[in-house]
Amino acid sequence: MKIVDIKTIGLANRTPQTGWSHEVDPEENMHTLVQVVTDEGLIGLGSAFTSKALVDGALRLLRPWLIGECAIEPERVAEKLHQMSFWQGRGGAVTHAISAIDIALWDILGQVCGQPVGRLLGGCYRDRIKPYGSILFDEPAQLRDRLQEVVAQGFRAIKLGWRPFGRRDRATDELLVKTARETVGAEVELMVDAGGSEQFWPHSYKWALETARMLADYQIVWFEEPLPPDDIEGYITLRRQSPVPIATGEVLTRRQHFISWIEKGAVDIIQPDCTKVGGLSEARRIGWYAYDHNILMVNHGWNTAIGLAADLHLAAAMPTARWVEYLVGSPYIDGIMAEPFQLDADGMLAIPQSPGLGIQLDEDKLRACASAIDGY
Repeated sequence: MKIVDIKTIGLANRTPQTGWSHEVDPEENMHTLVQVVTDEGLIGLGSAFTSKALVDGALRLLRPWLIGECAIEPERVAEKLHQMSFWQGRGGAVTHAISAIDIALWDILGQVCGQPVGRLLGGCYRDRIKPYGSILFDEPAQLRDRLQEVVAQGFRAIKLGWRPFGRRDRATDELLVKTARETVGAEVELMVDAGGSEQFWPHSYKWALETARMLADYQIVWFEEPLPPDDIEGYITLRRQSPVPIATGEVLTRRQHFISWIEKGAVDIIQPDCTKVGGLSEARRIGWYAYDHNILMVNHGWNTAIGLAADLHLAAAMPTARWVEYLVGSPYIDGIMAEPFQLDADGMLAIPQSPGLGIQLDEDKLRACASAIDGY
């Protein structure tokens, strides 16, 4: 079975807010879906956390090495793309594009084998997992209302991030966390994401340590991105002293970038993004390397339905997986599928069992998210 074409669909019109100081508008294109087409009519779906313009640019480089390749050998083909683009890739948009291609090839392989991708990744340790609803911080009154909505949807774990947190003063930070804990009660797990990868992040180790001590008082599960994403020495020191687990990794690309973070014990939880790091092939390697160093992998997933499906299959195949990230209220997750994801009565999310990624997109719904870019 050979690859004969690659198509891209840029998502826009309904882009969720990011919490960045320079907030994006709904028309901003930040996610691109990829369709890998085979000579036997099968189509694999992938997703890249990158604009269509950048993915299309990367494909101009990658396409000659991809067309005519075997469509059912995702790891080999993806590694070929990494190696062939060595001088013009090694991370960034090229690796993001390879991520989508790799995910799509795993989808094709699953369809050909009649098996869910999780089984092909090594075997299914579980058939469901707890999603944590990912939302932004807000002013206390609005935050309380939002949290009540998310709990009512069935989420039993919630991550709060960005916006006022870490951007005003310590009193505001604690008020937000206190409000969250009092609103959801003791039974709902809470995570906090400082958003240290934002432009010109001002805080360093001492702020992060003091904040971690405050978070421990409210039983926060982990503290994410408290420092800039390249401050590995700061993370090493912070992890040793913090009373709560430390997490980061969403902006890193290429599995090789994760080696030092894992070997040096810079984090308790490593967070590669399947749609940025090279796809399922690379994320699985990162996950097992982290497992061998007693570090938990929880994939970053500010994502699409395809990206979430990939994360679910990866979680199925990792022995210690505990959560997946679920961007609450995103039309690119809930609004493009023929059958949207549903939480069960325990607040768990079923891992698809159909062949491949096990999801189907709704063409009409997808068109509403893509028409402004390329007339899809």
